[in-house]
Amino acid sequence: MLLLDLSGVGYLLFSPHAGRSQPATQWLLAAVAFAVALVFHRRPLVNMLGQAALLTVAICVIDDTTINQVGASWALVELTMWARRPRTVWLAAGLLVTVDLVNSIGDPLGRFLSGIFGLTVEVGVPLLLGLVVRTSRELGRQAEQRAAEQQRRRESESRAARADERSAIARELHDMVAHHVASMVLRVGVARHVLTDLDPQVGEVFDDVHATGAAALADLRRLVAVLRDPDGVRGDAALTAIEPSALPAALGTAVDRARQAGVTVEADIDPAVGSLDAVRGLAVLRLTQEALTNVAKHAGSSALARLTVAVVDGAVHWEVADTGGGWAPAAVPSGGGHGLTGMRERVEVLGGRLEAGAAGAGWRVRTVLPAPAPGPGGASPAGAPAPAAREPEAAGRTPASGSA
Repeated sequence: MLLLDLSGVGYLLFSPHAGRSQPATQWLLAAVAFAVALVFHRRPLVNMLGQAALLTVAICVIDDTTINQVGASWALVELTMWARRPRTVWLAAGLLVTVDLVNSIGDPLGRFLSGIFGLTVEVGVPLLLGLVVRTSRELGRQAEQRAAEQQRRRESESRAARADERSAIARELHDMVAHHVASMVLRVGVARHVLTDLDPQVGEVFDDVHATGAAALADLRRLVAVLRDPDGVRGDAALTAIEPSALPAALGTAVDRARQAGVTVEADIDPAVGSLDAVRGLAVLRLTQEALTNVAKHAGSSALARLTVAVVDGAVHWEVADTGGGWAPAAVPSGGGHGLTGMRERVEVLGGRLEAGAAGAGWRVRTVLPAPAPGPGGASPAGAPAPAAREPEAAGRTPASGSA
């Protein structure tokens, strides 16, 4: 609109008719037309009526009405682009035609016919331009709607596919894994009661295997429940997280289990871990279980493992390092399990970065879990449920995983 007004000023200053007999009147009508166009550019119907009225006055009092004709034509363009009803556009075009024709009555026939031909430029071109812009905008809006609908359809299909996959995994876990684990727990329990003259140390091993199997079976049941109905358990943190106050005891249990497997473990656990939110608390527990399990598997009973868990300014500094023993770096295969991958995924979800690699003759894995960002009310999302937990898996050690 500013460029159009500047073009009009240039026309008034440098056109061949700059020396016409009514310069003040033409400047006044042009200034009013510019002002109306600027003030009412968001109300195209009012602008159109005002420009048509100014064009009528200009035809009656001055000879050169080019500025007011351009103003009326531009108002018709804007009205055509933005009018809600097409009838408004055609009524405005008819008004502009009427203004030109009524003011041309009584003129010589040649000038009258020339005026009619000029309506093609004054009315026809603005109508065509406005309809093209309006149609292009409508086509763009329809394309956006179709794209959004296709996106919703793809998301719906993806959700359905994920639901089918979760159901299939839940069936396999229930029918195969849980069945076998339950059978193992039952057999260990029967053996413990049948063999009455066992050595006390062997009895402790039986009890530990029985307790471990029972805990694994309980976790499998919870995982099956999450897979079958994730929405139904989303608000129940007990299925997917751990109570913060229970975290120190759970970490102690993980350390004791590693010691029972023959690994010497030195644990330095900050008591402040009992105040962590449930999501990070579960992550610390699972990372510890996974790392100590792989120390027992790969480094062997001759290794010394050091567990360090500290809370500094709300961030959790976690590290497990071992001195090696049963594993040689040069003998590490290029492949491996998914233990480290799962640990990295869990850490990255919480905004941290997992580091794992050789440390002398052994391996070290460590990370820093940052403090949770404050919620909308300034409180941290401590009660938010965590993703469904994974049990530690006996993943093969790779150059990236080490004792993890």
